[in-house]
This record gives sequence, structure tokens and C-alpha cells, in this order.
Amino acid sequence: MSKIMLVTGGAGFIGSNFIVYFLETYKDTKVVNLDLLTYAGDLSNLSELENNSNYTFVEGDICDTALVNSLFETYKFSGVIHFAAESHVDNSIKNPDAFVKTNVNGTFNLLDVAKKHWMEGPFTFKMGCENNRFHHISTDEVYGTLGETGLFTEDTPYAPNSPYSASKASSDFIVRSYFHTYGMNVVTTNCSNNYGPKQHDEKLIPTIIRKAITNEPIPIYGDGKNIRDWLYVLDHCTGIDLAFQKGKAGETYNVGGKNERDNLYIVHKICEILDSIKPKEDGGSYAELITFVTDRPGHDFRYAIDATKLENELGWKASENFESGIMKTIEWYLNKYNN
Repeated sequence: MSKIMLVTGGAGFIGSNFIVYFLETYKDTKVVNLDLLTYAGDLSNLSELENNSNYTFVEGDICDTALVNSLFETYKFSGVIHFAAESHVDNSIKNPDAFVKTNVNGTFNLLDVAKKHWMEGPFTFKMGCENNRFHHISTDEVYGTLGETGLFTEDTPYAPNSPYSASKASSDFIVRSYFHTYGMNVVTTNCSNNYGPKQHDEKLIPTIIRKAITNEPIPIYGDGKNIRDWLYVLDHCTGIDLAFQKGKAGETYNVGGKNERDNLYIVHKICEILDSIKPKEDGGSYAELITFVTDRPGHDFRYAIDATKLENELGWKASENFESGIMKTIEWYLNKYNN
């Protein structure tokens, strides 16, 4: 009998890349994608799967207990990979209650329904559910900010600084509690900044590309010195897969690309590549469009992930460095924008 997986938020950036990768890797697995299709979800991200009989889409809210329960009843899921989340920091500053609702309450709802379907009671699984697993996808932002040195490890104390990161930290703790209190088979991964095909247009890298080719000002927060560890989305997918398949129950694994770059480097590198492969008609450089804008409140200075645990214990390795990944990303967006 083939496995049936529930993937939440699978019409979003990382989720859609993961579902396509997962179904290509495991031909005998079926995936049900539950997504509310908010502004961040786009079914065109999954156009490759239109004729795939192992893929089913359900439009709905992870906070809808009756719906989630009915899906578990119908499909008898053997695993959940939970991407669904409000994730844009700027939006969390303007409208934090949506983040608490989806990221905290939604995660709790999924966990609780899974527990009821998979477990007889604390530390006692129903027959056939012994290996069922709940995998929670989280972020390095729960750890707060770093100075100029150091890396986030799985033992770094949580210190979230935005409503977004606070809501993700809360969901991480709820997942942890279901392992320690009920013995539920859970695993969590915390990733660094993802980039690559299918990312929402509002994010930094797509914004830089889009603004450049439409000859508009390219907005960069503050002085552009904020540093992130950039992870190519398909490398993240392989890390998630390994943690889901082989990770130890109750454990957390950090997934990072070892590609620390500040925003100034990012914008200049993209402009440099565009100057080469799609020169401006006036002969100038796209870098002339860079415009510094007021920094956002609570903007963390630096994130950097130590992925040693995932590498040493599970054998994960990123295949893309930033320079190879950003070239693939730019080419994908130029094709998307028909340029």
C-alpha cells in the first residue's frame, strides 16, 4: 500500500518546490496538499503535477478542525509535512493577529488532530501508526539576531524579535510539547533564508530582479548591511526529506546554506548578472536603480546557521553555492516575467 502524506501550504514557495521534488523522488507516495491560497499561495507553482494521479489539492484552512479531521479520516495519512504559515515579517508588523492565528493555532490544530488519529493515548500508538511522523518546518528567525560572529545551532536560546518569529517560536514549542508530553513522533527543521524559483514577488531577490528589469527604483532597507545565510530552495527540500525520513523523533535540525551575504552584495551581484545577460537599453548599469529606504522596525542584523548536525548525523550537503543558485534563480524569473 502506498503512503499518503499531508503537506500543508504546498502552493507556496518552499512547499510547492518540495511537493514536486518529493513526488519525483518517491513514485509510490501520494500527496494531499492543503492550502488556503492566501496571497502567498499560487496553484501555478504546481503546474507540473496537473496530470499526476498521486497528487491531490484541497483548498482549506489548517485552523478548520472539521476539515482537517475529515481529511485524516478519508486519507489515513502516514505523515504530515507542515509548511503552512504566514511568513512575511513586514506583514506581521502591520497585522500580527493573522500570524498568531495561522502559525500558532493552526499548528496546534494539525498536531492535535494527528495525535487523535495516530495515538491511543500518551506514548501509545494505534496499530499501524507506529512510524507516522509530523514534520514541522520552521525558521532561523526564532533565534533572534547575531552579532558579526557566531552561528545559530540547535542549542541556541530562542529570542524572537518580530511578531512573525515569535509566532513561529510558539509553534516550535507546541510541537516540542507533543513529543515530551504525548510521545508523538515529531521532528522540526529550522532553515535560513530560502531563495530560488517560485518565491513570492514581494521577497527581496524577486523584488530586485523585477524592479531592475522594469527600470524602477530597487528598494534596500537601511544601509543594506543586514546579513543572511542564503539557502537554495531545492537544497532545503533535500534537507527536509532527510530529516523526515531519518531524523530522530523529538529532534530539531538546522538547515543552512553556508552562504552569508549582506543585502548590498545581493543587489549588486544581481545587477551585475543582469548587466551581462540582459543589458539596459541606455547602456547604464542596473545598480544605478538602487535606492535606500527607511529600515523596518526590529530588523535583525545577521542570521547564520550551523547545519553540522544535519550534515554529520544524516549526511546532508547543500549542492548550490550562492553564485550558482542565484544564476538559476535569475534565469527562472526572467522567463517568468517574459524577458
